Amino acid sequence: MDQIKQTLKDSTAMRWFVLVLISFLFFATYWFQDVFSPLKDLMETEMGIDPNDFGTLLSTSTWANCLGMIILGGIILDKWGIRVSGILFGVLVTMGGALTALGASDVLTTDNNQKLIIMAVGRIVFGVGLEITCVIVSRTVVKWFKGKELALAMAINVGFGRCGSFFANSFSLDIAGGAVTPAITFAATLIGAGFILFLVYLIFDVKLDKQLKLAEPEDDEKFKMGDLVKLIKNPTFLWIALLCVAYYSAVFPFTGAYGPSIMVHTYGFSEELPAGFAQMGFWEQVQVYFTNGGKVIGLIPLGSIIFTPIFGSFMDRKGKAATMMFLGSALLIFAHVSLAFIPIPAFGYAALLCLGIAFSLVPAAMWPSVAKIVHENRLGTAYATMFTIQNLGLALFFWLPGKIQEVTNEGIVDAVKAGQANYDYTWAVVPFIALGVISIWLAIQLKRSDKKHDLGLEKPFSG
Repeated sequence: MDQIKQTLKDSTAMRWFVLVLISFLFFATYWFQDVFSPLKDLMETEMGIDPNDFGTLLSTSTWANCLGMIILGGIILDKWGIRVSGILFGVLVTMGGALTALGASDVLTTDNNQKLIIMAVGRIVFGVGLEITCVIVSRTVVKWFKGKELALAMAINVGFGRCGSFFANSFSLDIAGGAVTPAITFAATLIGAGFILFLVYLIFDVKLDKQLKLAEPEDDEKFKMGDLVKLIKNPTFLWIALLCVAYYSAVFPFTGAYGPSIMVHTYGFSEELPAGFAQMGFWEQVQVYFTNGGKVIGLIPLGSIIFTPIFGSFMDRKGKAATMMFLGSALLIFAHVSLAFIPIPAFGYAALLCLGIAFSLVPAAMWPSVAKIVHENRLGTAYATMFTIQNLGLALFFWLPGKIQEVTNEGIVDAVKAGQANYDYTWAVVPFIALGVISIWLAIQLKRSDKKHDLGLEKPFSG
C-alpha cells in the first residue's frame, strides 16, 4: 500500500496538473474545429464560396475517419501506448492546422478555388489526427483518475473543449478583422501550443509508468483483433456508440457550422458587433452581445463549461448516467423544433438554453460510462470505434443541412450575399429534430441494457 501511495497519480495536485496539461490540446483542437462557424458569411463574401462549398469543406475533416482511420489509431494506442501515439497524432493535427491556415492565406496561391482545395487537404490531415488525439486525451484521463474523480475529471476535460468552442464562436470574427486568414492562423497556432504542453506531460507519463511498472505490458495484455469483434458484439457498448453519433450529429454541425447564420437569418441577430461597441455602456453592450449570432451560439459551450463538471461531480457521487443521457436527448428535440418552426426570439433563446444543458448532460454521462463497461487496456479501441461511428454521422450532417439550405433557398443566394434577403433554415434544421428522436430511443435501450446486465451505469462512479 505504501508503494502505491508513492505514485504520481495518487497525488491530488499532480492529477489535476496533468489534466490541465493534456486538456489544453483539447481546447485548441476544438477552437480550430469551430473557428469556421462564425466565418461562414465572411468566407462566402471573401472567397466566393456557396453554402454547399462551406458544408463540404467542414465535412472534409471526417472523410478519412469514416474509412476507419480512428479505429486504426485506437489500435495503435492500445498496442504502442500514449506516448508514441500521442506524438504521432499530435504532429498530424498540428500539420493539418498549419496547412489549412496556409491555404486560407495568399502564401501558396491567390486563386480561391485552389485555396479551397488546400484548406480541404489541411482539414483532412487535421481530422485524421483530431479524433484519435481526443481518444488519447480521454484514455489518459482514465489512466490518472479511474477509481477517483473520473466523471468529474472527464467532464472538466470536455469543458476545456467547450471553452475552445466558445472562444472560437465568440471571438473569431473579431480576430479576423474583416479577413478570413488571421482567425484561422490564430487557431492553428493554438494547436501548436497545445501539442507542446502535451509533450511536457509525457515526462510525467514516463515516470508514472516506471512507478507502476507498466512501461512494457505483458503479451496477453496487448491488443488482438478478436478484442474489436467482442467490442462491437457488446450490446451496451453499441447503444452508447450509436447514441454518441446521433447526439453529436445533432449538436456539432449546429454549433460548428450553421448556428450563427441561423440566428442571423431566422431571428434577425447581427452578424458582427457594431464599430462603437467598446464605447457603449455596460447594459447596452450586454443587449448588443445577446443579439449577435456568433456570440450567442458561443454561450452554448460556455454553459457546458459550467454545468458539465457539476453533472460529472453528481455522477461520481450518485450515478444516474443512463438517466442523464435520456434527459439530455429529450432536450435536443425541443431545441431544434423551436429553431425550425418558431421564429420568435424568446424561443430561440430557450432552444439555445436547452442545447447548452444537453451539451453538458450527455457528454458528462457518456464518456466515463464507457470506462465502466470496457477493460482499461482496450479503451483506446473502444473510444476510437465511437469516434469512427460519430464521424460517419458528422460527415453527413455537416453536409446535409447546407445542401438542404441550398435547394430550399435556390435563387436567392446572390441576394443574401448582397444583404437583400435572408436564408430560410426551416427544412435544414429538420434532420437535427430526427436525430433528437433517435437519441431518445437509444437512451431508452441503454437504460434497459444497464438494468438487464447490472453494469452499474446508474451507480456512483467514484470508489
